[in-house]
Amino acid sequence: MIMPRPTAAQLAYGSFTVVFSTFAMLLLSRTSSGVGIAVIAVAALLLGLLVALTVPLPRRARVVTAGRPAAEREKAEEPAFSRF
Repeated sequence: MIMPRPTAAQLAYGSFTVVFSTFAMLLLSRTSSGVGIAVIAVAALLLGLLVALTVPLPRRARVVTAGRPAAEREKAEEPAFSRF
């Protein structure tokens, strides 16, 4: 299975989440031990990954195949009134 490349939005949201959540958790926890900082860093990375994966992907264009001939589709798309 081929994994799609991440979009710019996914990379940006994930990166911002990691940086700001790490900063916020370090400020709120007031930890100074190496283990505490490592736990916060891992939690921030997991949170950033979760955010990056939940950013909606751009939708692909749909190919619409209608049963009507092209001339009939064009007539249906014309406005009901004519231009002056």
